[in-house]
Amino acid sequence: MAMSCKDANKAAAAAAAAGSMDNGKYVRYTPEQVEALERLYHECPKPSSIRRQQLIRECPILSHIEPKQIKVWFQNRRCREKQRKEASRLQSVNRKLTAMNKLLMEENDRLQKQVSQLVYENGYFRQHTQNNALATKDTSCESVVTSGQQHRLTPQHPPRDASPAGLLSIAEETLTEFLSKATGTAVEWVQMPGMKPGPDSIGIVAISHGCTGVAARACGLVGLEPTRVAEILKERPSWFRDCRAVDVLNVLPTANGGTIELLYMQLYAPTTLAPGRDFWLLRYTSVMDDGSLVVCERSLSNTQNGPSMPPVQNFVRAEMLPSGYLIRPCEGGGSIIHIVDHMNLEPWSVPEVLRPLYESSTMLAQKTTIAALRQLRQIAQDVSQSSVTNWGRRPAALRALSHRLSRGFNEALNGFSDEGWSLMGNDGMDDVTIVVNSNPEKLMGLNLSFTNGYPSVCNAVLCAKASMLLQNVPPAILLRFLREHRSEWADNNVDAYSAAAVKVGSCTLLGSQVGSFGGQVILPLAQTIEHGELLEVIKLEGVGHSPEDAMMARDVILLQLCSGIDENAVGTCAELIFAPIDASFADDAPLLPSGFRIIPLDSGKEASSPNRTLDLASALEIGTAGNKASNDLAVTGGTTRSVMTIAFEFAFESHMQDHVASIARQYVRSIISSVQRVALALSPSHLGPQASLRSPLGTPEAHTLARWICQSYRSYMGVDLLKSAGEGSESILKALWNHTEAIICCSIKAMPVFTFANQAGLDMLETTLVALQDISLEKIFDDHGRKNLCSEFPQIMQQGFACLQSGICLSSMGRPVSYERAVAWKVLNEDDNAHCICFMFVNWSFV
Repeated sequence: MAMSCKDANKAAAAAAAAGSMDNGKYVRYTPEQVEALERLYHECPKPSSIRRQQLIRECPILSHIEPKQIKVWFQNRRCREKQRKEASRLQSVNRKLTAMNKLLMEENDRLQKQVSQLVYENGYFRQHTQNNALATKDTSCESVVTSGQQHRLTPQHPPRDASPAGLLSIAEETLTEFLSKATGTAVEWVQMPGMKPGPDSIGIVAISHGCTGVAARACGLVGLEPTRVAEILKERPSWFRDCRAVDVLNVLPTANGGTIELLYMQLYAPTTLAPGRDFWLLRYTSVMDDGSLVVCERSLSNTQNGPSMPPVQNFVRAEMLPSGYLIRPCEGGGSIIHIVDHMNLEPWSVPEVLRPLYESSTMLAQKTTIAALRQLRQIAQDVSQSSVTNWGRRPAALRALSHRLSRGFNEALNGFSDEGWSLMGNDGMDDVTIVVNSNPEKLMGLNLSFTNGYPSVCNAVLCAKASMLLQNVPPAILLRFLREHRSEWADNNVDAYSAAAVKVGSCTLLGSQVGSFGGQVILPLAQTIEHGELLEVIKLEGVGHSPEDAMMARDVILLQLCSGIDENAVGTCAELIFAPIDASFADDAPLLPSGFRIIPLDSGKEASSPNRTLDLASALEIGTAGNKASNDLAVTGGTTRSVMTIAFEFAFESHMQDHVASIARQYVRSIISSVQRVALALSPSHLGPQASLRSPLGTPEAHTLARWICQSYRSYMGVDLLKSAGEGSESILKALWNHTEAIICCSIKAMPVFTFANQAGLDMLETTLVALQDISLEKIFDDHGRKNLCSEFPQIMQQGFACLQSGICLSSMGRPVSYERAVAWKVLNEDDNAHCICFMFVNWSFV
């Protein structure tokens, strides 16, 4: 009689629990036998047949067990291990969902309170409309949101002194105001654009609406204990890259077991046209009755009659309104954290064109609030998954490298005198600023003894920096171009000079190649998908003094940090920072960072000039009247503006300062010119809102090429390529540009390069029209695709067309792209001579 399914399941379960099966009998293993098998399992979870037989020979206690039974035991053991891991994972997910559900319920309660108070205030103002009471405070209600204006939670602070009792009074008041923002309705919070809460999101992020200064709030889950979370967040310079230093000047214990600290904090300026910010703060750490840990901060001002801090040169004193962190232990481990950042960055102290940077709560959220959550999540991941990434470095070490690059760039950009920087006179033009540093600590570890015509001793560093305003160019797209096409703006001689400063030699780089653009090879070092940040090693091949002197050519190795390349992110700045590194690639190797920073500005105001790219200093001189005049003439569509800051460092011998300064000025000016040219090509055509094509598509050559492509396709295939195009050349070009399939043209040369692509083709190759010519045909195909193309190429030239089978090609970013089929045909000119070859990739998609 056949065994039923139920009986079979019972038998299988019994076999897994009891051990192995032999002739219908179950064998139970002794503890000694299990111990021996477990030892081998930890050494090799899946032993081969030979290894299992060897185990039986080496362990007498297993000699009576058949190899087949040993094999079954290991299968069951692996199954139990897999089930255990899956159960652990599901428990972790369940704990996370439970905590997230609790967090969302609390957020829902807070929003309901806020709605109730807004309804109450609306009725209150309706009753007092006749008295013109447009902005009053209802003392019977906790809310402070009144008709889009933020009022103080309490009346003016009563006078206090710098005694412990006076400081504790300020601290307790700071705690109350912070909690009212973190979990109450003291600020009207709205969801940050582009941040959708969910199980995979970094947290619930909101920005303020209608309050004094700028404010951001976030809450989320982290897999760290509250005390560890507090330690990390207090070390602000380790995760907030704009933070230069935090000095703890005094620490006072409180009777309730908390601490009061007096802090002085400095923030870097993001551009060359604004001073840095500093803060004089009180920080209060305490444990609440429910076990929650609170760290709150606020600025100390003269109105509080507390301790004071005199102004510091090169800094503008900003104000931190009650802010901080509420950290609650989570059941099953981890913490639920609420973060509030609320500042008044004194936007009056910067040029009007830059004020959006200091008035944007979204910018504050991206740079500070979300950065804190990311740091916590990354450290929690490091703890739970102790892994080693490329080049044998752990994630924490790679983050430290990227932090050094960012900090070095900020130091050079700000040029503080206490770090040894001094301003150098200009050459009659103030578009490029030169600062010099002769501080030995800055050059510590730089042993600049090299040959090939370079100086033998260097004892100083020079930084050339400038800022410019860009219009109608998305920062992410411009930065990607600068990253992928270094040859468009960089000078090989300058790269070689900078590389020699850190004794760059020849070395063999490990790791898979993900991109190669015009003589530069990009190798992955680390990538944080969530952050959109890349840490890479760039190998510039064959860089030397001149093309004629091949003997001096050398490979230059750069460490490069690229962030802000996500076009969909809101309020993020895009950065490309790099520094030459020695072949040894030591963690403590000296770095002289240079690079670009592009910060988006709000699009509410029109630019002060109709030009797409202009020098920012010119915009500042035009002033308000110029802005108004240009607004009247501007196109009705909104413009996007951003400010780009450029800074390049050079090590040099002190007696050559003037010569190196002259070279640095010329180099930065040439880079500005290149960026302007690229920005002009990347920006939309200045023909008004209806213009949908990008230069150079509007040229007569482009119209002619589009007509040749369509005529040749019909000649060879017997059907029309475009079904709905009109007779005019402009309508043909527009239809070809918007065709759903990827259409790409390449030259007929020994090394074919691409010359034209429609929008779908550019999307498939992940490039732009300007950068298209840097991509050769063979670079986009894998080995199979190249062989297929080589076999079909004679047919294309003789017959005029060929159909290629489905396959895989690569974008310029190294991403694999699959296509269902491809059609290739010769494009003939008016004289029936072959002008180029056109490819059409049908039903392509990223793998």
